[in-house]
Amino acid sequence: MNDATTANPGEHKPKETSTTPGQTEVSFRLWNRDDLKTGIWEVTPGEFKSTRPGYDEICQILSGSGTITEPDGSSFEIGPGTLFVTPAGWEGHWTIRETVRKMWVVKDVQETKE
Repeated sequence: MNDATTANPGEHKPKETSTTPGQTEVSFRLWNRDDLKTGIWEVTPGEFKSTRPGYDEICQILSGSGTITEPDGSSFEIGPGTLFVTPAGWEGHWTIRETVRKMWVVKDVQETKE
């Protein structure tokens, strides 16, 4: 991919976990091997809940802006250059102000029995 900030990731579809009518998303898988994958994801303005069941994700924001709120009420701003990890089991609430595009790397993890 020559330019992840401008490449066409495909057709947007309704964001299933959105609490904002009309919010859409698209995800383009660029590469995968076994339990490791990477690609580009884009979401339009609105709000949605997110979870990471069974996988860790590394996120690099390429464009757009928003806020991610953790279950404990703490939050952080995201925008171009923001890099963060959402580990398996993570939950959060995203508020997108300007269409966000991110590069993602996902690693599947096996659940441990306690």
